[in-house]
Amino acid sequence: MKNLVKTLAAGLLLTIVGCGEETQSPGDQESTPASEPALATAGAALSFEQVSSGYQQTCGVTTDHRAYCWGNPLGLGDGSGSQDGRRPVAVAGEHRWLFVSSGFSHACGVTLERAAYCWGDNSSGVLGDGTNTKRLAPVPVRGGLLFKEVDAGLSHTCGVSYPDNRAYCWGYNGDGRLGDGTTTGRTMPVAVAAGTLRFRHVRTGYSHTCGLTTDNRIYCWGNNRLGQLGDSTEVQERHQPTLVAGARQYRQVDAGGEHNCAVTTGNKAFCWGNGRRGQIGNGKYYLSFWPRAVAGGLQFERVSAGEFHTCGETTLNRAYCWGQNSEGELGDGSNSTSPHATPVAVTGGHFFSQVSAGGMSSCGRTDAAVAYCWGLNHYGQLGDGTMTNRWRPTAVLGPQ
Repeated sequence: MKNLVKTLAAGLLLTIVGCGEETQSPGDQESTPASEPALATAGAALSFEQVSSGYQQTCGVTTDHRAYCWGNPLGLGDGSGSQDGRRPVAVAGEHRWLFVSSGFSHACGVTLERAAYCWGDNSSGVLGDGTNTKRLAPVPVRGGLLFKEVDAGLSHTCGVSYPDNRAYCWGYNGDGRLGDGTTTGRTMPVAVAAGTLRFRHVRTGYSHTCGLTTDNRIYCWGNNRLGQLGDSTEVQERHQPTLVAGARQYRQVDAGGEHNCAVTTGNKAFCWGNGRRGQIGNGKYYLSFWPRAVAGGLQFERVSAGEFHTCGETTLNRAYCWGQNSEGELGDGSNSTSPHATPVAVTGGHFFSQVSAGGMSSCGRTDAAVAYCWGLNHYGQLGDGTMTNRWRPTAVLGPQ
């Protein structure tokens, strides 16, 4: 994010630098520090149905619908706030989960009963429980709504209600990112001022939101200073949904820090917004106020937009990433901090059914339900039992 303050993510090296500028020498990235304590033998590896890479933690849902998180203790949801987060920790409670979403320092999920719960930091009301009190274990989102899905962002959260497909948001709203036509923050869900629009899913960026409608169009709202809304204008912010430029039909969209990427109904990937780290993927390093085709001609199943990078899995279940690579978040195994403005293959030969780009790390789930992560590991968000950055996929260990 432009002029992003370091205190938002202490230790995450989020201050904006020029493209390709090294923020850390890669030479010792994969050697475990001598001061790091010896690790106990990990338990049996978990089988994952879904993973979500956040900014300080990663969460996932296993094939038996249990939720686990790893990384920043505040976002683990285990009820203690003090667990060693270098390996997966079970989220507290007896809930069975459809999926979970990792934000900056909070997480949310939807249970099999379609109830939404959140946990972690709550200074902006992002947990939706009507307070600003941090929660170390899941608390229900207030309002009595059932949800199809939810998405946790930097300082706001959004979701789509079930079964009527309406969009709701809560949390910080200084630039209209909640989409309710105001700039008033909310500690409980408020309906997005979308008129007759109905949504398949909504995705939260740092200061904007985008959603895919049931008629395969994309609308965005909030901050537009770097072209995040994709409406081909330079209007600084929108407080209600605005249509993304172009006549394409889309079937998936994801919002990153200051950019978005989407997949058309014909499996082509497009991105827009801040591309100064190459995260738009069209070979250029600039802002784009409307969608640009990702270079390379790959056929994508899904794309996932992170802070300054993007990843996606192709229709052949191969993972590719592009954009910033200062901490190895592209997973190409190069040990190079140089960004890539076009897709590069994630090394290792794995077949991924799903990938998720987070802050400065990425994770994926293979066809065999094994979770792998790569990139920044400052909080243990890679789940490999260390706090060592990785430049290639490393398997998530079982719980301690």
